[in-house]
Amino acid sequence: MDTNERHTTVVWDVFVRVFHWAIVSLVLISLVSGQLELGIHPYSGYAIFILVIARILWGLVGSQYARFSNFLYKPTTVWQYLKSIVKGNPKRFLGHNPAGGLMVLALLICLGTTTLSGMKLYGIEENEGPFAQAAPTTLMLEKDANKEHEHDEDHEDDEFWEALHELSINLLLLLILLHVLGVVVASKQHNENLVKAMLDGEKSKD
Repeated sequence: MDTNERHTTVVWDVFVRVFHWAIVSLVLISLVSGQLELGIHPYSGYAIFILVIARILWGLVGSQYARFSNFLYKPTTVWQYLKSIVKGNPKRFLGHNPAGGLMVLALLICLGTTTLSGMKLYGIEENEGPFAQAAPTTLMLEKDANKEHEHDEDHEDDEFWEALHELSINLLLLLILLHVLGVVVASKQHNENLVKAMLDGEKSKD
């Protein structure tokens, strides 16, 4: 048996790795298509939302290191771990460390909020998607009678969901920046290539 094989183990399963890089790709596509107002933008959002739901389910029934129970810790534990990072002597975890686990949760929540608010906005502005509100023919006369009132309500809804969508995007970008910084710091402190580990799934047992 090869020496390297004896000292490594598969930590990230295929689903986790595919999910991770698919989300990276789709977020980039969403950001670019949103800025350029391309037609693919809503569909990249749908794909992200579906992946987030799948990841939540996998976090409940998936492999050992993919489960939330493996990497979600008490706030006091996370705080102690963050302090150990600053001191330069954090404990090494084979799976997600306490800070990384919290980041996974924060990213899933933020991705979910971003896509849901985007779908809601798409429904209001374009009357498309799962939140489209096409009125039945039998209610058209009643809708016309209340058109001005409904227009005001739609405008208020539009402003709310647009503000929430933009806030979620900005928060997502901040979380991504912190995530990348955390990967760089952890890789240096533990002398391991975490990007490679997310590609082949393997990490050193030592």
